[in-house]
Formats: sequence, structure tokens, C-alpha cells
Amino acid sequence: MIHRRAWLYGAGALALPGLAKAQPAWPQRPIRLIVAFAAGGAADSVARVLAPRLGDRLGQSVVVENRTGGSGSNGGAVVAQAAPDGHTLLWDASSHVVNPSLLRGLSFDYTTAFLPITLATTFPQVLAVKAENPAHNVADFIAQAKARPGALNIGTQGNATAGHLALAQFQRLAGIEVTHAPYRGGADAARDLAAGVLDGAFITALSAGPIADSGRARLLAVATEARLASRPDVPTFAEAGVPGLTIAEWCALFAPAGTPTGVAERLHGAVTAALADPEVKARLEQLVAVPVGSSPAEFARFVREGRTSMATLVREARISLE
Repeated sequence: MIHRRAWLYGAGALALPGLAKAQPAWPQRPIRLIVAFAAGGAADSVARVLAPRLGDRLGQSVVVENRTGGSGSNGGAVVAQAAPDGHTLLWDASSHVVNPSLLRGLSFDYTTAFLPITLATTFPQVLAVKAENPAHNVADFIAQAKARPGALNIGTQGNATAGHLALAQFQRLAGIEVTHAPYRGGADAARDLAAGVLDGAFITALSAGPIADSGRARLLAVATEARLASRPDVPTFAEAGVPGLTIAEWCALFAPAGTPTGVAERLHGAVTAALADPEVKARLEQLVAVPVGSSPAEFARFVREGRTSMATLVREARISLE
């Protein structure tokens, strides 16, 4: 019925010259996919897996363009200032809902500048400890931290990243105090964890997996609602006695606010179709990325709720980018 009414209204409008104009074909040229983070990282890797498939579906090439810096805000500024015609898009991560609580003096407003298209994938965060650490489960780790407040050095991907937020939440829920050691990425934190420089790390399963497989680290828990298919032996934090810890890094597609509904719908369809492609699914599994493909409405709600919850966590845990 909805489609029929839309057709009837459209037909009536076309019968009256000047009351309606045909929408221009889209896309008319290659699409710029602005990745707000460095090449080779988790967000960039997923973007480059999906870009060719999106191009096939949309009939134009999708060109990945990295705009780093400002905790992702530099890339956001490019898209916020772009024409809302579907030819410049933002590929962002969980910092999208954290930045409004951390950054001041931006040239755009995160709450109004973007149209959420879809949450594409998530990257589960895990708590890993060095091989020499006597803790073999979360309860052991908590007991160790309570016995020596502030003595354990725990690495993350960096200040205000998903790993840092998960660590802050873990400390609040478990009633412990550790020393945060921010790095410039999960790979760097994993390297020092494997070398024994760190006592533990809150990083992605992608970064922690190789050193765990080599015996240089041990995975204690994953911050997801269900166990990972790739790591069925690793319990969730809820199973380990710390319910409520479900923070993950994520990758998602945004368009400039004001982008036509039809363009947004085609973008959403292209992403969800790409995520369902067997070859894409296999590659994402290698990246330990969990495909999602939420609807625009679901994703918009996810962003709103995430912005609120992260604002509370940032304030209470006194998180900053310094």
C-alpha cells in the first residue's frame, strides 16, 4: 500500500508541470569513502574488503581515502563539509560516539552532521595477560589487582579507544585499580605484551590472537554477549563473573546529513549485500570482525545510546586524549 500510494502521488505530480523534478541518477562519479583512520588498521582493512563489492553493486568505483588525526575527527570534518549527494561518505569507528565528550572546538557537530547508514562490523575486545602472569582466569586477575592496587600495567590501543573504555569499565565493575598504558595501536600493545613488558592488555581479538596462539600470552575473557566462534574456549566477562562489560570497537558507514533517502537506502542495501557475500565473510573472519549490517534506524539508535553511555563513562572514569 505504501508503494502504491507513493506511485499515485508521483503520477499526479508528474501530470502537473513544475510541481516535481526527476531525481538525478546516482552515483554519477566515483564515490570517496573517507576512512578516518590509518591504512592497515582494523577500520581500514574492513573498508578495503567492502569497497570493491560496494562498487560492483552501485555501478561506480568506491575509492578509499585515509584522513587520519584528531581521533577520527579530521576524517569526519571532510565528510561533514561535503555535499550531501552520496559521493563522499564517512567510514568511522567507535570514537564517533566518544569524541563529542572529549573534543572541543570542532568545525562540525557530531550529533547533527551525519546520517547513520549501517553498523557494518564489530571487533571484540579481549583481556589478555602475558604468559608469565599467574592469572589463568578473570577471578585470578581481579584478586591479583586487588592485592597490588595500581601495580599492574595494562596496555590498550590508545587513549579513549574501545580498549581503554573497556578497561575503564572493567575497573569500575570489578572494583580494581590498574595502570593504563596507552599505545599507538593494538599491534604495538600486543608486541610489548608478548615481550613481557606489560602485565596484560585490553585489545582486539585480532591483535591478541597471534601472540596467544604462539603461547606468549593468554586470553582471559572477551567483552561480548556471546563467545566468539573463532575462540570458543574464551569465556565472556559475564561468564567470568563480571556482567555488563560488552564494549567493542566497530566500523560503520555514515553520509552527510541531508543525503537523499533513496541514496541512503541504496547504500544500506549495498553494504548488507556485501557483508553477506561468502568471500567477504571469509575475509572478515580472518580479521576477527563480526558482521552486523543493522538498519539505518537501528544504527541511529545505537549511535544515540552509545553517545550517552560513553559520555557517562568518560566523565566518571576521567578519560581524556592526553
